[in-house]
Amino acid sequence: MSERQMTVSFVGLGYVGLCTAVAFANRGFDTLGVDVDLERLALVEVGRAPIHEPGLERLLKTAILSGRLRVSDEIADVAETDVIFLTVGTPSRLDGSIDTSHVERASREVGAALRSQHDDRLVVVKSTVIPGTTRSVVKPLLEESSGKRVGAELGLCTNPEFLKEGSAIEDTFHPDKLVIGSIDTASASRLRRLYRAFYGDHVPPTIETTPETAEMIKYASNAFLATKVSYINTMANIAQQVPGVDVEQVAAAIGLDPRIGPLFLKAGPGYGGSCFPKDVRALIAFSRERGYDPSLLAAVEKVNERQAAKVVELSEELVGSLEDKRVAILGLAFKKDTDDIREAASIRVIHRLQEKGARVTAYDPMAIPGARQVLGDAVEFAADPKAAIRQADCCIVMTEWDEFHNLTGKDYTEQMRTPNVVDARRLYRRDELEGVKVLAIGKGHSRPITMYRARDASVLA
Repeated sequence: MSERQMTVSFVGLGYVGLCTAVAFANRGFDTLGVDVDLERLALVEVGRAPIHEPGLERLLKTAILSGRLRVSDEIADVAETDVIFLTVGTPSRLDGSIDTSHVERASREVGAALRSQHDDRLVVVKSTVIPGTTRSVVKPLLEESSGKRVGAELGLCTNPEFLKEGSAIEDTFHPDKLVIGSIDTASASRLRRLYRAFYGDHVPPTIETTPETAEMIKYASNAFLATKVSYINTMANIAQQVPGVDVEQVAAAIGLDPRIGPLFLKAGPGYGGSCFPKDVRALIAFSRERGYDPSLLAAVEKVNERQAAKVVELSEELVGSLEDKRVAILGLAFKKDTDDIREAASIRVIHRLQEKGARVTAYDPMAIPGARQVLGDAVEFAADPKAAIRQADCCIVMTEWDEFHNLTGKDYTEQMRTPNVVDARRLYRRDELEGVKVLAIGKGHSRPITMYRARDASVLA
């Protein structure tokens, strides 16, 4: 069988599974996507993406129309494919540890599907799992349900993903690395062959290691990035107390140091999404179960949880008591170019505002349906940014959507009851909004707060 004839399947068409499946199909691989969510499958089957991700729906339609991607709700169908990726979710339990029940169920059902197969199959764990899961959980379940031995009649690897929401398609086609964790060399070799067929002459740097190390790399990566976010937010909170200090310039300067680097040094309302919060909590719980207290990670999490309160404090500096004040929230998704509100800072800020007695109006170009499920009727959802800020006493910019940057000082002064803006995302350049009182995360100020004026081209943004 030639490499180009290898077929792949994905058990779980969530964010990672769907984006990766679409990428494989567009590279010419016959691809199967399996999920238990019939509504999601119905959308995918007609080329409609159930999530917002730049470039995904266009590639999904191409994959479906070409016949390279098909979907099923029967996990037994994966037996027809050569490589089976497990891409099911691993949500948090109440104590912060991960729930591996979806991975366990998928392992059992994939094993059962392969019981009558005589040809070797390769199972690849792409779900985010704590170190030891592939060897101590997935392997025995596969072997028991399939009647096959891993390393002999059945291949098994760990292959964590490093996709960023908002650029997942680009990250799939052009990753900075591949990590392959395997118990036996034959399984690693087969997965390498698959990726050589996928990437051709442009195979990314590849780290081959044990399954446990591969699993740890994923958590170490996300925990480090979360640490950078909480670190720069700590610096921002200090800078907030000192007139004349701007954390954005501090970040730009320290980011030039190659030991630090510029990425993830953007002060803001705190990290969110499906990965950082869950993975930091899971690593803390995993460590404590083994007798080690990761105090650094606990501090990272605590700083992130408290950052929403810092945003609300800025709004109080502008308008005083929030009781019965109308506050507009621009942006609900945890970052732009996604509709994901999981662990979004906007939700924490809204809850804090409501505790203070504020009346909240919110707008987001993509995330309102998801936010409505979480917030219900307690928040008024607007049809556009200007409608959101109309007659508001204060506006808080929570997501860095381009359309918010397009709002002018005139828009704020004409629409708002009092033109007060908390720029939690540092979206606007200094002196950009004429006639508007603005407080930005991490920018020290003297009181009384001076109004922003027209842009001075000589000012460093």
